[in-house]
Amino acid sequence: MNLKTLFEQLYAAGTEAGVERIIGANPAIFKQENWYPIGGNESNFSIIENQQSNPIAALVEKVTNSIDAILMKQCLERGIDPKSKEAPKSMEEAIDLFFPKHKNWDLNTARRQQAEDIQIIADGPTKESSIIIYDNGEGQHPENFENTFLSLMRGNKNEIHFVQGKYNMGGSGAIVFCGEKGYQLIGSKKSDGSGHFGFTLTREHPLSREEQDTKKNTWYEYLKIDGKIPAFDVSEIDLKLLNRKFKTGTIIKMFSYQMKGISGFAQDLNQSLNEFLFKPVLPIFTIDTKERYPNNKVLETTVYGLQRRLEEEEDYVEDWFSEEYEDALFGKMKVTCYVFKAKQDGKTAKESKGDIQRRYFKNNMSVLFSMNGQVHGHYTSEFITRSLKYNLLKDYLLINVDCSKMRYEFRKGLFMASRDRLKNGGKAEELRDFIRKKLVKSKLDDINKRRKDTIGLESEDTAELIKSFAKNLSKDSELFNLLQNTLKLEERAKEKPKEKESKGSKPEREEKPFKPERFPSFFRLQHKPNNPIPVPIGGEKTLRFETDVEDHYFDRTEEPGDLQVSVLKVKRTDSNGGTEKGSDKEPGELLNIIKSSPDKGTIKITFNPDTDLRQGDEVEVEATLNGAGEESFVEVVFLKIVDPEQKRETAPKEEEDYNRIGLPELVKVKQEQWEGLEAHGITMDYKTVMSLQASGDILEKIYVNLDSHVYLNHRKKLKNEEQIMAAQKRYIASVYFHSLFLYMITKKKNYKLSLLKEEGEDEITIDDYIRDVFDSYYSDFLLNFGMEQLMGALED
Repeated sequence: MNLKTLFEQLYAAGTEAGVERIIGANPAIFKQENWYPIGGNESNFSIIENQQSNPIAALVEKVTNSIDAILMKQCLERGIDPKSKEAPKSMEEAIDLFFPKHKNWDLNTARRQQAEDIQIIADGPTKESSIIIYDNGEGQHPENFENTFLSLMRGNKNEIHFVQGKYNMGGSGAIVFCGEKGYQLIGSKKSDGSGHFGFTLTREHPLSREEQDTKKNTWYEYLKIDGKIPAFDVSEIDLKLLNRKFKTGTIIKMFSYQMKGISGFAQDLNQSLNEFLFKPVLPIFTIDTKERYPNNKVLETTVYGLQRRLEEEEDYVEDWFSEEYEDALFGKMKVTCYVFKAKQDGKTAKESKGDIQRRYFKNNMSVLFSMNGQVHGHYTSEFITRSLKYNLLKDYLLINVDCSKMRYEFRKGLFMASRDRLKNGGKAEELRDFIRKKLVKSKLDDINKRRKDTIGLESEDTAELIKSFAKNLSKDSELFNLLQNTLKLEERAKEKPKEKESKGSKPEREEKPFKPERFPSFFRLQHKPNNPIPVPIGGEKTLRFETDVEDHYFDRTEEPGDLQVSVLKVKRTDSNGGTEKGSDKEPGELLNIIKSSPDKGTIKITFNPDTDLRQGDEVEVEATLNGAGEESFVEVVFLKIVDPEQKRETAPKEEEDYNRIGLPELVKVKQEQWEGLEAHGITMDYKTVMSLQASGDILEKIYVNLDSHVYLNHRKKLKNEEQIMAAQKRYIASVYFHSLFLYMITKKKNYKLSLLKEEGEDEITIDDYIRDVFDSYYSDFLLNFGMEQLMGALED
């Protein structure tokens, strides 16, 4: 068969069954002697199978290779050796050098034009989609396929700093999601137009009966004909790409690709790709066809990262901010937090929550760890509830941790080579603890408190409940221990009520309205002292700087600003007041620094001394805020290292007062109050019996719905007011205490809860679990089967 015809037949196949038919019709071409193990190793099964665990993450690796190929092409066209000192040192430098007009990509027309260079195209039937990935990159000669596309662990890109790939194996991870047989068609031609168009087909090796008796595992292999990669001469070929014919670059078709939960290709896949590509350096097209969706008006959509979507869609995002950290632990890192609105205009809280989940949390990733815009690992919402203890924000908070500027030594202990998950090691635990400690002291804590404080419902006085509950409660009982461990009773019992303002208190000063500017016109330290600012050993000092720039100056995608903090000089002193030789460390390594994004005209910089600094050392620090064009604003401050602050002595432990046991507050809710709760992310409707509010492990409030269908239906059966009042008390008490004990027992046993869905398991909190239990007839059982009825049933 003519090789061009063979390639066209394989490319036209919509599914792996179509490929099978072509193979069956050409036994001489596809005989076993023409198949060779990928990487030249029949043990490649373990390498290829143990990469990405998610088909979208595996697909993203293909896209990453396409981005690398385009950057390589741009570098080679300029006559620059990618491994030389003249080559860019990062992806950011490469984009600035190779695409000087890249800021225009924020405009739709320019973005779409650039996105045509990387296309992800759907093919085949809608229920068994195949995926085509095209890039207008450097391409490869047929004789070089085995050293690039078909190699493993060669490290071809290890010395090239402006590309993402390193080991030459990431692209092979998608093979395991190509149907049941691993069919993948690869075609390529060198970008300078020289040489032939080469192609090959990969598959999982079908074990013969004899091999099944002798081999433990199969392997993955690729096609050669007469000992060579098949190739033919062609200047261009019509492969149904958007607005162009294929001339040079690379095209890969993955047959019957396994993607759960992806229906509308351009929209659904686009959303998932945006999650995994938080801020890609190049825009990408996702394309569906009229043959697959004749009624779909949106068949072509650009992927340009979740960050840009979050910034553009003001209807969903309530607030966002960032903090940059420079720390001896890891080097440099930037953390950006996005808080979503609990209720959008014209939608209920439940509808809003579902919409947010579909648009931004399709893959259940709440904390993203990204490198050069690609997500390399994530935490689920478990981090928000267990570590941050911000349960109200569980479904409304997305955090991006940009690790691009981390020290290599730390980063290599953090990410797997597959770039789709974090290692379960010491580095990951240290980083998790660091992020937790910083975020609970950030603006995020104020946002969480504001949400809790503005719920605005009065709590029921639980004094009588507490007294009756604690009346016969032995302090040595198992029940008390359960309560003590779960509800933190001693700590909560000692919490003092808020003092009422005295009549003579001064009225608060009205704040002047802040009028933000796109670029700053000034930058200065608030209350600048004449003497050096004291910073305690083992502690930290936060300085506040005034400016007039808008809050998102450091984080916006278009014309972002920057704040540089550098240590100019360190004056070392010994215990006698004289000077001595300083540390071998660079000055900038002697201070850990946190830089917060502007917040209504205030920028915070926090300093934490390194252990090499000691009492009496003086540090000169320069903070530079860039403005429009070449303009910049500089402030120099002097810090002095002082003795650590002494810890205050704790007051002697008071004897337990059982009248003040810290049970969670009881809040009775009526229908007219549902909307107020919904605005804060607490769903209430006729189906809802109760809802919980917790901070981490501590249960704070139990909301009991007095207008639930369960209670209203039960009340209809009652004859007089006395019965109704008795039933309401019983309903409230039953729901309250059963909720309380279900919560305590579940926490005590350390159960991990998850909900099985079609696309996989979704971890849920105890709050959600108990609410679902009550909504699923449990409360109906409590109302209709009291102890008397149950005893009677046993007697019968």
